[in-house]
Amino acid sequence: MELQSATRASIASINGVALNREDETLSAEELRQRACAELLRQAAMAEGLLDASDTPATDGILSEASSNAVEQLLEQALAIPEPSQEACQRHHAANLARYSSGEKIHVRHVLFAVTPGVDVAALRQRAEACLLDVRCHDGSNADSRFATAAGTLSNCPSGADGGALGWLIASDCAPEFAKELFGQTDVGVLPRLVHSRFGFHVVEVLERQAGVVQAFEAVHGAVTMALRQTTYVTALRQYLSLLAGQARVIGVELDAAQTLLLQ
Repeated sequence: MELQSATRASIASINGVALNREDETLSAEELRQRACAELLRQAAMAEGLLDASDTPATDGILSEASSNAVEQLLEQALAIPEPSQEACQRHHAANLARYSSGEKIHVRHVLFAVTPGVDVAALRQRAEACLLDVRCHDGSNADSRFATAAGTLSNCPSGADGGALGWLIASDCAPEFAKELFGQTDVGVLPRLVHSRFGFHVVEVLERQAGVVQAFEAVHGAVTMALRQTTYVTALRQYLSLLAGQARVIGVELDAAQTLLLQ
């Protein structure tokens, strides 16, 4: 990948196509998402799947024509093998908690919300400092310490109640939040921040109620989909890495590779 300095520090681009307006402030993740979408749009055009007159997105949202072309491109470029029965069975056996129903957790949290224009690096540092404070103590006043942190620092209305979210099931939560909390065994303040679409969470699991494990036959479809998704994400990352390695990238950090190896 040829990474160059932008003539205007606030403008990022892929092969000369701007990803943002000069007066627009994006997080690093939002900028990467736009860059990846533009890499795929240009690749679809290069493969003849998209008309050369297609107009680049100015807001990070691809046009219907671009989206359809990118979908065709990925179908051609990514060879996703069907997971074997043995692989599915191994995955199920190793993730029994994930394939259970009725699991509940009693949770409280401190939310450091990511909002437009916020300094994400500084926000993460504040969240890490809070996590360290509520975890590293001699055991005295641990309950009030967490409640005080939630009351003074949290951007969630639950802060007024010490961060309490009550008893939750997976469907109560954003998927990325649920993925970090359910199907686990940790009780107490989690040793790492939990990231969600809302921001950074310092989370304490107060109690867990185990669910009922579902037989492999009952969740075979879900297991197969999970393995397909894992393989797809790996293949897509490798393909994007290859595209980035061949592109002129300005103002955004992307992984780049010179060869593509799809497993």
